[in-house]
Amino acid sequence: TSMEVVLHYRPHHRDLIELQKFAEAAVKEFPIRQLPRFTPWFPNDLYRLPLKPKKRPPVISSEEAEELKQLSTPSECVTEPPDYDCTKNLLEFQPHVKHGQTLIQAQSHHRPINSENQGEPPPNGNQKLKRSWSVSLPSPKLKEKILPLSQELQNNLERLKLHVFYRAKWTIEQSICKNQNLEDIWIKLNRLIKQNELPSCNATIQRSAGQIWIFCDILYCEYVRNILREKLSLTDKMNLLVHKFGVIFSL
Repeated sequence: TSMEVVLHYRPHHRDLIELQKFAEAAVKEFPIRQLPRFTPWFPNDLYRLPLKPKKRPPVISSEEAEELKQLSTPSECVTEPPDYDCTKNLLEFQPHVKHGQTLIQAQSHHRPINSENQGEPPPNGNQKLKRSWSVSLPSPKLKEKILPLSQELQNNLERLKLHVFYRAKWTIEQSICKNQNLEDIWIKLNRLIKQNELPSCNATIQRSAGQIWIFCDILYCEYVRNILREKLSLTDKMNLLVHKFGVIFSL
């Protein structure tokens, strides 16, 4: 059998010998490599399994199998397919709700749920605040009120080689709450954090230990302590603690 080969080449490739070699290599049959026989990399002996069950599988009678078959038969009740519409219960997607009324209706709709999370005492006085964490939002307006750190604290930071953006912790105990309950202090603290009066703060109440922990950056720790003393009417000194360094300052 004859084969006709048409070779296209660029004008600057006019070497006939190179073109002939290129054409011969193009029509040359590809070599076929004989693949080696597959050998598994694990023991292929089915009669000698490395792990065997300690007990034989349970055997049930045909009567028991029939009872299980009847019990597993699905009921003929018709179930509706799941509803994947995530906007079904949202007020702002209801056709009869106007745009301006959405926020007001949403607040009134969720008020029984959020009454414990507002950081304010409930009107009847019987419910307790169950929230255990409270986090503040950044507020650029407080930068003008924050003064530089005291010289004593700066010396301690330099001695311990601590950066001003290390997280530190103030601890409020019942002994410095004057005539107030720890839960009352926690409610007031939530209100302060909600109003963004405590920069970089997040707080938690440890009811089992009878303490409230306020975490903040060292840069704002003295400002936070002064706000706590003024707004919560706290007495005595409080210790500033940094993880792995212990108490580094008292105020």
